[in-house]
Amino acid sequence: MAPFFLLFALVTLAPIGYAAWLSLFRAEQSGLGFGGARQVFSGIGNYTKALSDPLFLASFRHVAVYCLLYIPVMVGGALVLALLLDSALARARRFFQIAFYLPHAVPGLIAALIWLYLYTPGLSPVLDVLDSAGISWNFFGRDEALLSVVNVSAWQWMGYNMIIFYAGLQAVPRETLEAATMDGAGAVRTAFQVKVPSIRPTIILTVLFTCVGAVQLFDAPQLLQLRATEMGESWSPTMYIFSAAFKGHDYGLAAASALLLALAAGAASYVVTKLGNRWRSA
Repeated sequence: MAPFFLLFALVTLAPIGYAAWLSLFRAEQSGLGFGGARQVFSGIGNYTKALSDPLFLASFRHVAVYCLLYIPVMVGGALVLALLLDSALARARRFFQIAFYLPHAVPGLIAALIWLYLYTPGLSPVLDVLDSAGISWNFFGRDEALLSVVNVSAWQWMGYNMIIFYAGLQAVPRETLEAATMDGAGAVRTAFQVKVPSIRPTIILTVLFTCVGAVQLFDAPQLLQLRATEMGESWSPTMYIFSAAFKGHDYGLAAASALLLALAAGAASYVVTKLGNRWRSA
């Protein structure tokens, strides 16, 4: 166990400790701004600065609304796809597994670039089809941009969740399904009253992973904000952290913001776990 704990300390505890230490200092320019920056102890100053920054608070509101849309789509859509693949009527299962999982193999920025092209007027064949049908849609509009981000993330990650659900469904005892069929249960009733309750632990775990992943949203909005200018450079907490560190060179603020985000993700994980355990034992 010693090598494991050593590796855990190096790759997890040490970075967290360094971030916590860094968050206690702020950069101060010397020599009327012409000299080098020096680190000055500020205590919890960076934390209060982040929590009082409207941009930082707004980024959490954006992600909260994003989660309300993204998580049900991701979990519900992936579960329905897995149930369809697991049904007796499904054909070419291997092909559809690969087809649905393939977007997950695409790096996040590449996926965002693909959809940036598909969202751009004059380039997108999707918009050409919509225009020919008399439908006008601006993917970069103030209200539509959120849906555009949800679409990119769901396209990339839904297949991943589907594979997890499908693996869980394959572990459901065939005897249980045969008993449900003999009792007169149809395909839909068997799916939602037998299969879904049987994979509750898998669903809870998937919701947890999806929630944590949603809080770390970065790639899609970071690229889409180049066209959807109303989103801004601090649309999500991770974008705020990136901007503070690499554009504002305020590493103390970035570290404090990252730790606050980690606390928020931990709190969300705790709530999801508690609710999931309650549903599991119901």
